[in-house]
Amino acid sequence: QVQLVESGGGLVQAGGSLRLSCAASGRALSGYGMGWLRQAPGKEREFVAAIGWSGIITYYADSVKGRFTISSDNDKKTVYLQMNSLRPEDTAVYYCAASLGIVTMTPARYDYWGQGTQVTVSS
Repeated sequence: QVQLVESGGGLVQAGGSLRLSCAASGRALSGYGMGWLRQAPGKEREFVAAIGWSGIITYYADSVKGRFTISSDNDKKTVYLQMNSLRPEDTAVYYCAASLGIVTMTPARYDYWGQGTQVTVSS
């Protein structure tokens, strides 16, 4: 069982920055890939970024490459998503998720999910 708690969402103007945090707890966390996914109103949940706890493997959606950076802190058992140059189309609920045994871009492969944090980007 893995528990995930997100924080750091909020309201920001276009071009601004936010950093999301995901505090993870549970057994054998090193065996999980960690990801950030988001869901905008009326849209399906979509992949944003993923990382292994070693930090060696990272994946990004094309829409956020060069603007978002995912990172992990093993000691704190926390995964971060630094979001720069935010756009109105980045507005969504952002979820942290964990996938057993794999770092993946596929939302259906994630086994555990946090409650989500709202990010709103005004134009």
